[in-house]
Amino acid sequence: MIAQQPSSVEPRTELTVRGLIIGILITLVFTAANVFFGLKAGLTFATSIPAAVISMAILRKMRDSTMQENNIVQTVASAAGTLSAIIFVLPGLIMVGWWSGFPFWVTFGICATGGILGVMYTIPLRRALVTDSDLPYPEGVACAEVLKVGDSHQADADAAEGGRAGLLAVVGGTVVSAVFAVVVATKLFAASVTQYFHVGDRGAATGFDFSLSFALFAVGHLVGLWVGMAMLLGAVIAWGWAAPHYTMLAAAAGTAAEVAQAAWSTKVRFIGAGTIGVAAIWTLGTLVKPVVSGLAAAMASSRARKSGQGASLPRTELDMPMGIVSLISLLCLFPIGWLLGSFSVQTGLGEHLWLLVGGGLVFVVVLGFLVSAVCGYMAGLIGSSNSPLSGVGILVVIIASLLLIGGIETQASADAGKGLVAFALFITSVVFAVAAIANNNLQDLKTGQLVDATPWKQQAALVVGVIVGAAVIPPVLDLLNEAYGFLGTPGVDPARALPAPQAGLISALAQGVLQGNIDWSLIFIGGAIGVGLIVLDQILRRTAKTARLPPLAVGLGIYLPTSTTLMIVVGAVVGWYYDRRADRTARPEAVKQLGVLLASGMIVGESILGVVLAAIVVFSGEAAPLAVVGAGFHNASIWIGGLVFIAVNVALYRWVARLGQPTAAA
Repeated sequence: MIAQQPSSVEPRTELTVRGLIIGILITLVFTAANVFFGLKAGLTFATSIPAAVISMAILRKMRDSTMQENNIVQTVASAAGTLSAIIFVLPGLIMVGWWSGFPFWVTFGICATGGILGVMYTIPLRRALVTDSDLPYPEGVACAEVLKVGDSHQADADAAEGGRAGLLAVVGGTVVSAVFAVVVATKLFAASVTQYFHVGDRGAATGFDFSLSFALFAVGHLVGLWVGMAMLLGAVIAWGWAAPHYTMLAAAAGTAAEVAQAAWSTKVRFIGAGTIGVAAIWTLGTLVKPVVSGLAAAMASSRARKSGQGASLPRTELDMPMGIVSLISLLCLFPIGWLLGSFSVQTGLGEHLWLLVGGGLVFVVVLGFLVSAVCGYMAGLIGSSNSPLSGVGILVVIIASLLLIGGIETQASADAGKGLVAFALFITSVVFAVAAIANNNLQDLKTGQLVDATPWKQQAALVVGVIVGAAVIPPVLDLLNEAYGFLGTPGVDPARALPAPQAGLISALAQGVLQGNIDWSLIFIGGAIGVGLIVLDQILRRTAKTARLPPLAVGLGIYLPTSTTLMIVVGAVVGWYYDRRADRTARPEAVKQLGVLLASGMIVGESILGVVLAAIVVFSGEAAPLAVVGAGFHNASIWIGGLVFIAVNVALYRWVARLGQPTAAA
């Protein structure tokens, strides 16, 4: 799979066994953390930056290490941020009652084969979306800056000081967010500030939920001000208009919280789905020309290498040869076909085996590539942490369900409905694995371009990361399912269950389309909102310097709960203010970079603790094994937790701002 370097390219330490081992160890931890965080918050985070910092701290003590070897480590570890997005679909098979757990080899097979196919798709997309594109790739660029600062061959004292400060920022954020999560588990600090209320006298209800989460706060810092503002607009549409409107129409009995949540889960989120769907289609349309030109460039490069002219190509253009890419892609289809066939038999659709397998493979190949392009573009625009995968997944599951109606349902038995829903979710999960990898890998390839890395070596490292991540995901999902369960699953305590918002929405869409009870008017309303947002965003692009309104981010704001969106908005505003203050310092870029590293540490600390606490819940058999106070302390815990949250964030940002100054070397 790994081709030989052309002899004219100077050898250097890059793809090494020790680098792969370090990357694998980091991947094990970050994958577990990301799975928990994604199920809780509906978002996964990019792990490249914290992985690069950890790798930098280890490898800089080794004499012959290089910046490019550090890059390989973060490339392997980035699989944690990508494959973890499979949790946006797979829990749906439990929610609809088809699975009771996550069978290891089936789950591993979905993640590994789909993920490797996704790596292959990034190769032609790299030219279209990275080399020949002006997309900002915020996380990829930030990671490249971290790698440059940590280059062990730089004798510059400022570089050494920056490396130490960066490591301190990541560790500080990790420790503080982990400690805060532990105190929240004791119930001394509240997990959120929540208030629902009736509006007027006609039964309308709405509310808000501020989650006191360092991880969500940090995601806001990373995605930036305008994505945060877009998500705020989505939340306003959902809870300022849609929730009161539909609760008033329903005139349902119950508390304000019960009525508002019911309207949001059964009505408002489908509006968000329509908005996300239109935004995804628009994005795909804008990518046709660059993707075609990228494929042509990849074929031209492959022909040049075959004709002996590879020596004339720069190192940063040496992709994995297209012949090998095609062969690996073809080989991936065999296990994918077996998985589809086996699942077809299990769902009682065995009489349609060949149609489901053949059509399913075409579906995976075509839809996988298309959504890879969409997700790669959005990752380049707003970063992988604010992944558009969930929105694209909505389109995929609707298309899969409609195709099943046209090709299978009319011929299937009357009791095959549940099996059709399960198959729609299963094939969507395979496409999700393909698209998820492309979503984050293009960030890694952008980093590689900026640090003079060799693309084929990164692509080989990504395959390693995919396999390791695929092995970690099934047992972690089983652990979390046993400890908490997923909201919407029959018999699960909703007070303890992980929200898994995307999986719930996608499974509801599959059921609605296949059972004929989906309210298409809600999807169309969301689509109309999406069209208006696209027009508005295009106007802003032409008339404003920095202001943007990404339609996909607005859609996410509509269908994610406010417990997720509002704290992200707060983090986005605080991050913007921090960067504005950093511009007034002696070393603005260094101070800004430390803010990014602090935020990355916050995400990692809380997420890892989430997995640890899940294990404690499972083994103790108690819902809140660390609680030291009862329900009567709740009001006090809101004030105490909220004030401490604010004070600690202020202290952390002041600390990292001082770390970035020339006198902060110690």
